[in-house]
This record gives sequence, structure tokens and C-alpha cells, in this order.
Amino acid sequence: MSRQLFGELIAEAIAMLIIIAFGDSVAAMYLLYDPSPYQNAYWGVCIAWGMGVTLAIYVTGSVTGTHANPAVTLALALFRGFSWKKVLPYWGAQVVGAFVGAAIVYQLYGPVIDHYNQTHQLTRDAGGAAGVFFTAPGLAVSPLHALGDQVILTAFLVFGIFAITERFNEVAPTANSGALIIGLLVATIGASMGYLEAWAINPARDFGPRLFAYVTGWGPSALPGKDNYWWIPIVGPLLGGVVGAAAFQWLIYPFLPARLRALQQPASLDQQP
Repeated sequence: MSRQLFGELIAEAIAMLIIIAFGDSVAAMYLLYDPSPYQNAYWGVCIAWGMGVTLAIYVTGSVTGTHANPAVTLALALFRGFSWKKVLPYWGAQVVGAFVGAAIVYQLYGPVIDHYNQTHQLTRDAGGAAGVFFTAPGLAVSPLHALGDQVILTAFLVFGIFAITERFNEVAPTANSGALIIGLLVATIGASMGYLEAWAINPARDFGPRLFAYVTGWGPSALPGKDNYWWIPIVGPLLGGVVGAAAFQWLIYPFLPARLRALQQPASLDQQP
């Protein structure tokens, strides 16, 4: 492994560590406390997740561009020339970072988790406080419906990321403000659609903490999870990322005026005497 690739993998792991450390911590604040400071201020949960993403981009963006999501890595490989040789290593680094991020949250909130489960007469293997770490279907949402939801939500995410980072998009944010807008995009998806199944929209975001929960006492409630749910926040976002990227590349990218001007410029130069 080259030194450069090693650094990229470290950066991807750190990006996911940051996102999960803040995101799962705000999930703990939302779930474990009564009264919760966020029960009537859900936008605060969304902003915390979004700002975690923004911070991760500012910390690691110069190294990798901050994929911090296997669905984004796959979309970039399919549509923007990212090396296929790096896809699996990036995925592994992202899951490892999410696992370590979950460990940090556990170190912070372990006593509060135990107090919550004791108070509510719950156990870890029955899923007590599992929502701190990984996602599950919400009210009236079946696993199959959740799969479709994850495709749609992640399609919105990657569609937005492609638009925000496209060099030919003349209205995209500039001066390194793209990180903030991507964070707000994550927050907006959570604010509008998060209650469906906690808006995983990122296989590593769900699987890394789920794997950590599995080895720290949640057992089958984490893997395979109720109704074998574990694979849905993996497959749904991977499919959704491809859908969102394809939608941008096929429906928006070909018609960007700056791109059309760039294509016409060589022809016009050739016509000059």
C-alpha cells in the first residue's frame, strides 16, 4: 500500500469518526434523557448531524474530498472517474471510522445507556437504547418500505452533492462553503424525512455502529436486527447513490451552460484565421 493511499484511508476513517461521534451523541441526547432537550426541538438533532458532516469535510476534504459514505464512493467511481481499486479500501476505512466513532460515544454515554435501560426495564440484547447507535424502521414503516425510502433519501443526498461540487455549475457554493451546504443538505433530509427510519443514507454510518453494538452486548438486536433489517441501510443507500448520481449526470450535467461553452470553445478557436 502506498503512503498516499494509507493517508487517504486514515482521512476517510477520521471523517466517519467525526460524523458518528457527533451524530450518535446527539441521538443519545435525544433518546436517553427525560425530558430530552430535543424532543420538542428536533431540528437541533438534524443540525448536529449536518454540522458533523461539515466538520468532517473541513478536516479531511483536502486529502480525499471527504467521501465519508460508501454510496458517495460508489457514485464517484461510476460517474466521476474515481479509481475502482480504491473503492473497497475506502469502504473498509469508512466502516472502521464509524466503529471507532461509536466506541467514543459509548465511552461518553455508557453509564447513561445503562441507567436508561434499568429505568425502563430493558436489556441490550432486547434492543434497549439501540437507537443511539443504529437505525430502525419508524412508525408504520415496514422493512421493504424502508428499503425504498433509503433509495430515495440517498438519491436526494448524492444528487445534491454532485450539484454542489460540480465545477461547471455556476451557482454552486464557492470559497469552500460547499462543506456547509452539504451539511445543511444532510440536516434538511433529516428534518423532512428522518422519522421514517432515522435517515441512515450511508451504509457505514449504520453498519459501523451496528457492528460495535453487536460486540458490546446488543447481539442479535443489532445483527441481524429485528426482521433481518441490518442489510437495508446498506443496500438502499448504495442503490440510491447510483440513482441520484445518474439523475444529475443525465438530467442536469449535459445542459449546464458553462459546460456547453467549454465544449464549444475549441471549435471556435479552430475556426479563427
